[in-house]
Amino acid sequence: MAIVTSRTSALGSVRLTHLAALDVKGADAEKFLQGQTSAQVSLADGYFAPLTCFCTPKGRMLANAQLLRLGENHFRLLLSSTLLESLANHLKKFAAFYKAELTALPNLTFIGAGDNAKSLADQLGLNFSKQNFPEQVGTHSNNDQLCALRYPGRTPRWLLCFDHDINGNEILIQDDDEGRNAWQLEDIRSGLAWLTDAQQDHFLPQMLNWEALGGISFKKGCYTGQEVVARAHFRGQVKKRLMHISVESQVLPEVGASLTNGDDKAVGEVVVSAFNEQGGVELLAVMSTKVEEETVPVFLAGAPATLLPLPYTIERVDPEQLAVGLNN
Repeated sequence: MAIVTSRTSALGSVRLTHLAALDVKGADAEKFLQGQTSAQVSLADGYFAPLTCFCTPKGRMLANAQLLRLGENHFRLLLSSTLLESLANHLKKFAAFYKAELTALPNLTFIGAGDNAKSLADQLGLNFSKQNFPEQVGTHSNNDQLCALRYPGRTPRWLLCFDHDINGNEILIQDDDEGRNAWQLEDIRSGLAWLTDAQQDHFLPQMLNWEALGGISFKKGCYTGQEVVARAHFRGQVKKRLMHISVESQVLPEVGASLTNGDDKAVGEVVVSAFNEQGGVELLAVMSTKVEEETVPVFLAGAPATLLPLPYTIERVDPEQLAVGLNN
Protein backbone atom coordinates (compact mmCIF):
# COMPACT_ATOMS: atom_id res chain seq x y z
CA MET A 1 0.00 0.00 0.00
CA ALA A 2 1.12 3.51 -0.78
CA ILE A 3 0.90 6.16 1.93
CA VAL A 4 -0.57 9.39 0.58
CA THR A 5 -1.01 12.46 2.70
CA SER A 6 -3.26 14.53 0.43
CA ARG A 7 -6.99 14.75 1.06
CA THR A 8 -9.90 15.56 -1.16
CA SER A 9 -10.97 19.14 -1.74
CA ALA A 10 -13.94 20.77 -3.41
CA LEU A 11 -13.95 20.20 -7.15
CA GLY A 12 -12.61 23.28 -8.89
CA SER A 13 -10.26 23.31 -11.87
CA VAL A 14 -7.48 20.75 -11.96
CA ARG A 15 -4.91 19.62 -14.48
CA LEU A 16 -5.51 15.92 -15.17
CA THR A 17 -2.39 13.91 -15.92
CA HIS A 18 -3.92 10.43 -16.02
CA LEU A 19 -5.54 10.92 -19.44
CA ALA A 20 -4.22 10.97 -22.99
CA ALA A 21 -5.69 10.85 -26.48
CA LEU A 22 -5.33 8.75 -29.60
CA ASP A 23 -6.48 10.26 -32.89
CA VAL A 24 -7.70 8.15 -35.79
CA LYS A 25 -7.98 9.92 -39.13
CA GLY A 26 -8.53 8.92 -42.72
CA ALA A 27 -11.12 7.88 -45.28
CA ASP A 28 -11.45 4.45 -43.60
CA ALA A 29 -11.26 5.65 -40.00
CA GLU A 30 -14.86 4.75 -39.16
CA LYS A 31 -14.73 1.39 -40.93
CA PHE A 32 -11.44 0.55 -39.21
CA LEU A 33 -12.71 1.42 -35.74
CA GLN A 34 -15.97 -0.43 -36.30
CA GLY A 35 -14.06 -3.69 -36.52
CA GLN A 36 -12.02 -3.09 -33.38
CA THR A 37 -14.18 -1.42 -30.78
CA SER A 38 -17.28 -2.31 -28.77
CA ALA A 39 -18.99 0.94 -29.78
CA GLN A 40 -21.30 1.45 -32.72
CA VAL A 41 -18.94 3.98 -34.24
CA SER A 42 -21.61 5.78 -36.25
CA LEU A 43 -23.19 6.89 -32.95
CA ALA A 44 -20.20 9.19 -32.44
CA ASP A 45 -21.78 12.03 -34.37
CA GLY A 46 -19.94 15.08 -33.10
CA TYR A 47 -22.32 15.36 -30.12
CA PHE A 48 -22.77 11.95 -28.47
CA ALA A 49 -19.47 10.50 -27.26
CA PRO A 50 -20.06 6.80 -26.58
CA LEU A 51 -17.98 4.84 -24.12
CA THR A 52 -16.13 2.00 -25.74
CA CYS A 53 -13.44 -0.60 -25.19
CA PHE A 54 -10.90 -2.67 -27.08
CA CYS A 55 -10.47 -6.35 -26.33
CA THR A 56 -8.28 -9.35 -27.01
CA PRO A 57 -9.76 -12.26 -28.99
CA LYS A 58 -10.58 -13.77 -25.58
CA GLY A 59 -12.69 -10.75 -24.68
CA ARG A 60 -10.33 -9.25 -22.13
CA MET A 61 -10.00 -5.47 -22.08
CA LEU A 62 -6.88 -3.90 -23.52
CA ALA A 63 -8.27 -0.42 -22.86
CA ASN A 64 -11.53 1.40 -22.30
CA ALA A 65 -12.08 4.84 -23.71
CA GLN A 66 -14.52 7.53 -24.75
CA LEU A 67 -14.97 7.99 -28.48
CA LEU A 68 -15.42 11.46 -29.98
CA ARG A 69 -15.90 12.47 -33.60
CA LEU A 70 -14.07 15.74 -34.23
CA GLY A 71 -14.58 15.83 -38.00
CA GLU A 72 -15.91 13.83 -40.94
CA ASN A 73 -12.95 11.44 -40.93
CA HIS A 74 -11.44 12.35 -37.57
CA PHE A 75 -12.06 10.44 -34.34
CA ARG A 76 -10.44 10.84 -30.94
CA LEU A 77 -10.16 8.27 -28.16
CA LEU A 78 -9.70 9.48 -24.57
CA LEU A 79 -8.12 6.87 -22.32
CA SER A 80 -5.58 6.26 -19.58
CA SER A 81 -2.17 7.68 -20.40
CA THR A 82 -0.65 4.37 -19.23
CA LEU A 83 -2.36 2.54 -22.10
CA LEU A 84 -1.80 5.04 -24.91
CA GLU A 85 1.33 3.52 -26.38
CA SER A 86 0.24 -0.11 -26.06
CA LEU A 87 -3.19 0.52 -27.61
CA ALA A 88 -1.68 2.53 -30.45
CA ASN A 89 0.80 -0.26 -31.20
CA HIS A 90 -1.97 -2.87 -31.04
CA LEU A 91 -4.27 -0.98 -33.42
CA LYS A 92 -1.51 -0.10 -35.88
CA LYS A 93 -1.24 -3.79 -36.74
CA PHE A 94 -4.76 -3.62 -38.19
CA ALA A 95 -4.74 -0.02 -39.42
CA ALA A 96 -2.13 -0.97 -42.01
CA PHE A 97 -4.95 -2.54 -44.07
CA TYR A 98 -7.07 0.63 -44.07
CA LYS A 99 -6.78 4.24 -45.13
CA ALA A 100 -6.47 5.23 -41.50
CA GLU A 101 -3.70 6.96 -39.59
CA LEU A 102 -3.19 6.72 -35.83
CA THR A 103 -1.55 9.52 -33.88
CA ALA A 104 -0.79 9.26 -30.17
CA LEU A 105 -1.27 12.57 -28.35
CA PRO A 106 0.39 12.23 -24.93
CA ASN A 107 0.84 15.97 -24.42
CA LEU A 108 -2.65 17.37 -24.82
CA THR A 109 -3.76 19.55 -21.93
CA PHE A 110 -6.65 18.09 -19.94
CA ILE A 111 -8.43 20.23 -17.38
CA GLY A 112 -11.21 18.95 -15.17
CA ALA A 113 -13.63 21.71 -14.18
CA GLY A 114 -16.86 22.13 -12.26
CA ASP A 115 -19.34 24.99 -12.46
CA ASN A 116 -16.49 27.34 -13.37
CA ALA A 117 -15.82 25.58 -16.70
CA LYS A 118 -17.46 28.26 -18.84
CA SER A 119 -15.70 31.17 -17.18
CA LEU A 120 -12.44 29.22 -17.28
CA ALA A 121 -12.68 28.88 -21.05
CA ASP A 122 -13.04 32.66 -21.25
CA GLN A 123 -10.01 33.19 -19.02
CA LEU A 124 -8.00 30.84 -21.22
CA GLY A 125 -8.97 32.88 -24.28
CA LEU A 126 -10.36 29.82 -26.02
CA ASN A 127 -13.17 31.65 -27.86
CA PHE A 128 -15.72 29.07 -26.82
CA SER A 129 -19.28 30.33 -26.41
CA LYS A 130 -20.96 29.51 -23.10
CA GLN A 131 -23.93 28.28 -25.09
CA ASN A 132 -21.73 25.67 -26.72
CA PHE A 133 -20.99 23.81 -23.50
CA PRO A 134 -22.77 20.43 -23.56
CA GLU A 135 -25.31 19.98 -20.77
CA GLN A 136 -25.99 16.25 -21.07
CA VAL A 137 -23.61 13.64 -19.68
CA GLY A 138 -21.74 11.81 -22.42
CA THR A 139 -21.95 14.62 -24.96
CA HIS A 140 -19.30 17.01 -26.24
CA SER A 141 -18.80 20.07 -28.39
CA ASN A 142 -15.65 21.42 -29.94
CA ASN A 143 -14.07 24.00 -32.17
CA ASP A 144 -10.52 24.37 -33.44
CA GLN A 145 -9.33 25.46 -29.99
CA LEU A 146 -11.21 23.42 -27.40
CA CYS A 147 -13.15 20.22 -26.86
CA ALA A 148 -15.56 20.21 -23.90
CA LEU A 149 -16.96 16.88 -22.72
CA ARG A 150 -19.70 16.63 -20.06
CA TYR A 151 -18.74 14.12 -17.39
CA PRO A 152 -21.00 12.33 -14.90
CA GLY A 153 -20.99 13.48 -11.27
CA ARG A 154 -23.12 14.62 -8.35
CA THR A 155 -22.66 18.17 -9.61
CA PRO A 156 -21.96 19.28 -13.19
CA ARG A 157 -18.39 18.82 -14.39
CA TRP A 158 -16.62 19.02 -17.70
CA LEU A 159 -13.41 17.70 -19.19
CA LEU A 160 -11.67 20.40 -21.23
CA CYS A 161 -9.12 19.29 -23.80
CA PHE A 162 -6.88 21.54 -25.89
CA ASP A 163 -3.46 21.36 -27.49
CA HIS A 164 -1.59 24.27 -25.94
CA ASP A 165 -0.29 24.75 -22.44
CA ILE A 166 -1.54 27.33 -19.95
CA ASN A 167 0.07 29.88 -17.70
CA GLY A 168 -0.75 28.66 -14.22
CA ASN A 169 0.46 31.90 -12.68
CA GLU A 170 -2.39 33.85 -14.22
CA ILE A 171 -5.24 31.36 -13.93
CA LEU A 172 -6.18 29.42 -10.81
CA ILE A 173 -5.91 25.78 -11.85
CA GLN A 174 -4.78 23.15 -9.41
CA ASP A 175 -1.89 20.95 -10.45
CA ASP A 176 -1.52 18.70 -7.43
CA ASP A 177 -2.55 15.34 -6.02
CA GLU A 178 -5.27 16.92 -3.88
CA GLY A 179 -7.11 18.36 -6.86
CA ARG A 180 -6.72 15.18 -8.90
CA ASN A 181 -7.95 13.15 -5.93
CA ALA A 182 -11.17 15.21 -5.88
CA TRP A 183 -11.74 14.48 -9.57
CA GLN A 184 -10.96 10.79 -9.08
CA LEU A 185 -13.42 10.62 -6.20
CA GLU A 186 -16.19 11.90 -8.49
CA ASP A 187 -15.31 9.18 -11.02
CA ILE A 188 -15.54 6.58 -8.27
CA ARG A 189 -18.88 7.85 -7.05
CA SER A 190 -20.10 7.82 -10.64
CA GLY A 191 -19.12 4.15 -10.93
CA LEU A 192 -16.68 4.97 -13.74
CA ALA A 193 -13.33 3.15 -13.77
CA TRP A 194 -10.63 3.77 -16.35
CA LEU A 195 -8.47 0.73 -16.95
CA THR A 196 -4.71 1.19 -16.53
CA ASP A 197 -1.72 -0.86 -17.56
CA ALA A 198 -1.68 -2.58 -14.15
CA GLN A 199 -4.78 -4.62 -15.08
CA GLN A 200 -4.66 -4.69 -18.85
CA ASP A 201 -5.82 -7.98 -20.47
CA HIS A 202 -7.43 -8.93 -17.16
CA PHE A 203 -11.17 -8.09 -17.14
CA LEU A 204 -14.14 -8.74 -19.34
CA PRO A 205 -15.85 -5.40 -20.11
CA GLN A 206 -18.86 -6.41 -18.00
CA MET A 207 -16.61 -6.72 -14.97
CA LEU A 208 -16.21 -2.94 -15.11
CA ASN A 209 -20.00 -2.58 -15.59
CA TRP A 210 -19.33 -1.38 -19.11
CA GLU A 211 -22.65 -2.58 -20.54
CA ALA A 212 -24.52 -0.82 -17.70
CA LEU A 213 -22.80 2.42 -18.75
CA GLY A 214 -23.72 1.98 -22.41
CA GLY A 215 -20.18 1.05 -23.40
CA ILE A 216 -21.05 -2.11 -25.36
CA SER A 217 -23.21 -2.36 -28.44
CA PHE A 218 -24.83 -5.79 -28.70
CA LYS A 219 -26.46 -4.78 -31.98
CA LYS A 220 -23.38 -4.12 -34.10
CA GLY A 221 -21.38 -6.57 -36.16
CA CYS A 222 -18.17 -8.33 -35.26
CA TYR A 223 -15.22 -6.74 -33.51
CA THR A 224 -12.23 -8.31 -31.82
CA GLY A 225 -13.45 -10.22 -28.77
CA GLN A 226 -17.14 -9.69 -29.63
CA GLU A 227 -18.09 -13.36 -29.53
CA VAL A 228 -16.76 -13.87 -26.00
CA VAL A 229 -18.28 -10.61 -24.71
CA ALA A 230 -21.68 -11.41 -26.19
CA ARG A 231 -21.67 -15.00 -24.95
CA ALA A 232 -20.82 -13.89 -21.42
CA HIS A 233 -23.77 -11.47 -21.53
CA PHE A 234 -26.44 -13.71 -23.02
CA ARG A 235 -25.48 -16.76 -20.95
CA GLY A 236 -25.19 -14.82 -17.72
CA GLN A 237 -21.62 -15.94 -17.16
CA VAL A 238 -20.29 -12.77 -15.51
CA LYS A 239 -19.74 -13.55 -11.85
CA LYS A 240 -17.64 -10.50 -11.02
CA ARG A 241 -18.81 -6.90 -11.00
CA LEU A 242 -17.49 -3.43 -10.24
CA MET A 243 -18.61 -2.31 -6.78
CA HIS A 244 -18.30 0.92 -4.80
CA ILE A 245 -16.68 0.43 -1.39
CA SER A 246 -15.52 2.57 1.51
CA VAL A 247 -12.98 1.74 4.20
CA GLU A 248 -11.50 3.66 7.10
CA SER A 249 -7.85 3.89 6.15
CA GLN A 250 -5.07 6.46 6.07
CA VAL A 251 -3.45 4.95 2.99
CA LEU A 252 -4.58 4.32 -0.56
CA PRO A 253 -4.45 0.66 -1.58
CA GLU A 254 -2.40 -0.38 -4.56
CA VAL A 255 -4.21 -1.21 -7.78
CA GLY A 256 -4.94 -4.94 -7.66
CA ALA A 257 -4.87 -5.14 -3.85
CA SER A 258 -7.09 -7.97 -2.62
CA LEU A 259 -10.32 -7.61 -0.72
CA THR A 260 -11.05 -10.65 1.41
CA ASN A 261 -13.91 -12.32 3.26
CA GLY A 262 -13.94 -13.43 6.90
CA ASP A 263 -11.92 -16.53 6.01
CA ASP A 264 -9.20 -14.35 4.46
CA LYS A 265 -10.12 -15.61 0.98
CA ALA A 266 -9.84 -13.10 -1.86
CA VAL A 267 -13.25 -11.97 -3.14
CA GLY A 268 -12.19 -8.92 -5.16
CA GLU A 269 -9.45 -6.56 -6.25
CA VAL A 270 -9.03 -2.80 -6.22
CA VAL A 271 -9.26 -0.95 -9.54
CA VAL A 272 -9.11 2.70 -8.40
CA SER A 273 -9.23 4.53 -5.07
CA ALA A 274 -9.31 8.05 -3.61
CA PHE A 275 -9.57 9.78 -0.25
CA ASN A 276 -13.00 11.09 0.75
CA GLU A 277 -14.03 14.10 2.82
CA GLN A 278 -14.04 12.10 6.05
CA GLY A 279 -10.39 11.11 5.70
CA GLY A 280 -11.21 7.54 4.72
CA VAL A 281 -10.92 5.84 1.35
CA GLU A 282 -13.50 5.13 -1.33
CA LEU A 283 -12.74 2.76 -4.15
CA LEU A 284 -14.07 0.77 -7.05
CA ALA A 285 -13.24 -2.93 -6.97
CA VAL A 286 -14.09 -5.90 -9.16
CA MET A 287 -15.83 -8.21 -6.73
CA SER A 288 -17.45 -11.63 -6.74
CA THR A 289 -21.21 -11.18 -7.09
CA LYS A 290 -21.61 -13.47 -4.06
CA VAL A 291 -20.52 -10.55 -1.89
CA GLU A 292 -23.84 -8.82 -2.56
CA GLU A 293 -25.97 -11.91 -3.04
CA GLU A 294 -24.91 -13.50 0.24
CA THR A 295 -24.08 -10.33 2.22
CA VAL A 296 -20.50 -11.47 2.70
CA PRO A 297 -18.40 -9.36 5.11
CA VAL A 298 -15.47 -7.77 3.26
CA PHE A 299 -12.08 -6.57 4.49
CA LEU A 300 -9.22 -4.59 2.99
CA ALA A 301 -5.86 -5.16 4.69
CA GLY A 302 -7.78 -6.30 7.76
CA ALA A 303 -10.03 -3.23 7.94
CA PRO A 304 -13.81 -3.72 7.52
CA ALA A 305 -15.10 -2.46 4.19
CA THR A 306 -18.59 -1.16 3.47
CA LEU A 307 -20.44 -1.61 0.18
CA LEU A 308 -21.95 1.63 -1.12
CA PRO A 309 -24.64 2.00 -3.79
CA LEU A 310 -23.78 2.79 -7.39
CA PRO A 311 -25.70 5.55 -9.20
CA TYR A 312 -26.93 3.06 -11.82
CA THR A 313 -28.42 -0.42 -11.93
CA ILE A 314 -26.51 -3.40 -13.29
CA GLU A 315 -28.49 -3.94 -16.43
CA ARG A 316 -27.80 -3.58 -20.12
CA VAL A 317 -28.04 -0.08 -21.56
CA ASP A 318 -27.92 -0.08 -25.34
CA PRO A 319 -25.86 2.88 -26.61
CA GLU A 320 -28.17 3.08 -29.64
CA GLN A 321 -31.11 3.88 -27.38
CA LEU A 322 -28.98 6.18 -25.24
CA ALA A 323 -28.01 8.18 -28.32
CA VAL A 324 -31.67 8.55 -29.34
CA GLY A 325 -32.53 9.83 -25.86
CA LEU A 326 -29.74 12.39 -25.91
CA ASN A 327 -30.83 13.77 -29.26
CA ASN A 328 -34.49 14.13 -28.27
